[in-house]
Amino acid sequence: MVRAALLSAVNAPLRVTEIDLPEPGPEQVRIRLAAAGVCHSDLSLSNGTLRQPVPAVLGHEGAGTVTAVGPSVTSVAPGDQVVLNWAPSCGDCHFCGLAEPWLCANSGLAANAPYAHLAADGSELYPGLGTAAFAEETVVPAHAALPLPDGVPLTDAALLGCAVLTGWGAVHHSAQVRAGESVAVFGVGGVGLATLQAARIAGAGTIVAVDVSPEKEELARAAGATEFVVAGEDTAKRIRKLTGGFGADVAVECVGRAETIRTAWSSTRRGGRTTVVGIGGQDQQVTFSALEIFYFGRTLSGCVYGNSDPARDLPVIAEHVRSGALDLSALVTERISLDGIPDAFDAMLAGKGGRALIVF
Repeated sequence: MVRAALLSAVNAPLRVTEIDLPEPGPEQVRIRLAAAGVCHSDLSLSNGTLRQPVPAVLGHEGAGTVTAVGPSVTSVAPGDQVVLNWAPSCGDCHFCGLAEPWLCANSGLAANAPYAHLAADGSELYPGLGTAAFAEETVVPAHAALPLPDGVPLTDAALLGCAVLTGWGAVHHSAQVRAGESVAVFGVGGVGLATLQAARIAGAGTIVAVDVSPEKEELARAAGATEFVVAGEDTAKRIRKLTGGFGADVAVECVGRAETIRTAWSSTRRGGRTTVVGIGGQDQQVTFSALEIFYFGRTLSGCVYGNSDPARDLPVIAEHVRSGALDLSALVTERISLDGIPDAFDAMLAGKGGRALIVF
């Protein structure tokens, strides 16, 4: 039996229960989790903003140790430490052929197939985003288990699976921040904190953190922010003032709200670049006039999983972790048990803290 946090239906509260987890089949591996981050995407899955078959065990940002492998698995072996990849690319679809694995058409297939059973009645369970990391153990496709580079603490490594790859990629791949450029980061949660650190590592000059909560200023500055702005009606104006009157070269939106996206875009200079990392609902509509699009010459782009290739990017990120330039533990504001997930969801809704980390 394995303890897991179960979502029985959309908008239902998560409850910790026991599940029957099978041994891995062909091209599958079984992993004992060391830690799992509580991400806003898990909240979006639970409330129906993102689609997920239910009942399901959520959780997609995790790291652990392989305990068993199924037939034909050669990429990892029992005893290996791994990071979960919730969007493993197939290598064969149109987007993979374009060298854009973050857009892989088949990366979400595992989430739609039952992977375990509820111990109480034997009903089928689905793995949230294909990984089901809110559990003591999980079974995932072998290509969703990435070997953990040496020198990275296993517990903190869970953050590499989503927050860090997303924030790193937003800066280095999507926005392509250059040394000396000014960067504004909207939303100082787990992804926002990773984005601030990535901007600092990229050599950005002025780094402005924006959040609705003034209590997050200390967190933001520790991650690399040189300025902090409490979000309000004059946010874009204040950012322009902090960046020589022109606006930021780059804005990274980590919230997923129409108003915040619009403000991020307005806070950049003429010719500036806005990368949207936050996931919003279909009802969140962003509007621009045709004239301002022409006049400002700004770029607005979406960003999926940091536009990252985890197999390529993890070793690079790990080098920064080993050097001390990237501090994974600085993203974590609370370490909890499985039973603490509902409170962590409430804290995210209230805009409190950075990343809550489940430690097993």
